[in-house]
Amino acid sequence: MTNIFTVDLEDWFHVCGVRALSHEHWSRLPSRVEATTRWLLDTLDKAGVRATFFVLGWIAEHHPELVATVRGAGHHIGSHGHNHLRVYELTPDAFADDLRASVAALQAVGVSNVSAFRAPEWSINDRSLWALDVLSREGFHTDASMAPVRIVGSPAFPRRPHLRETPSGTITEIPPLVVDRFGQVMPIGWGWGLRMSSPETVLRRIEEVNREGIPAVLTVHPWELDMDPPRAKLPAAVHFAHYFRLGGFRHRLESILQGARFGPIQ
Repeated sequence: MTNIFTVDLEDWFHVCGVRALSHEHWSRLPSRVEATTRWLLDTLDKAGVRATFFVLGWIAEHHPELVATVRGAGHHIGSHGHNHLRVYELTPDAFADDLRASVAALQAVGVSNVSAFRAPEWSINDRSLWALDVLSREGFHTDASMAPVRIVGSPAFPRRPHLRETPSGTITEIPPLVVDRFGQVMPIGWGWGLRMSSPETVLRRIEEVNREGIPAVLTVHPWELDMDPPRAKLPAAVHFAHYFRLGGFRHRLESILQGARFGPIQ
């Protein structure tokens, strides 16, 4: 089975809800996205993997050549929104405006037919299911924003790709890989859950869901691959999610990419 590899293409300072890293500071902070993304592109190429890159519109505006390089390498490009805003903190109109801005930024660098979306921080959940209708109305066919874990989503969300009907049309929902541990549903396909798990553990979980006919969905951020990441003062929970076990993640990711078959969402 071909599994799904995705990238949320954003910089290290794209963190929701942290005043010191809010939008007005971004242009003054040192960017690291060029070097980390190029390392990831080389690594994916060596593994023969094409992925879906959910690109932040702000990145497309400020690093157009990088997005062109991603596109030129044969990867599928979707939207990660424009200003890295949690969807459930927006109104439907504000979400639509941010979505349109992201599409316009991607079109400006030559990316057409943008039809896949992932919300920052998996923020389409029970508080913002209305966003699926907005996505369908704006011409999107695929969403990958609903995580079946309690922290950001709901354990009740389906764990396999499925269809969701909206007043404006049908959306295909692509959830990330999770695992049951200690009576809880935990992330293992992204973030701290992926970074803390050995390649053997991740690959074993991929094999388990593949036997059930489910493609595993993995996600990384370029900033997770930084050899010397900038350190910011963050709230404890955010600090954990952002910095936990970054050391050695490059090597672990290489092993995972070599141990299973991956492709883009479509």
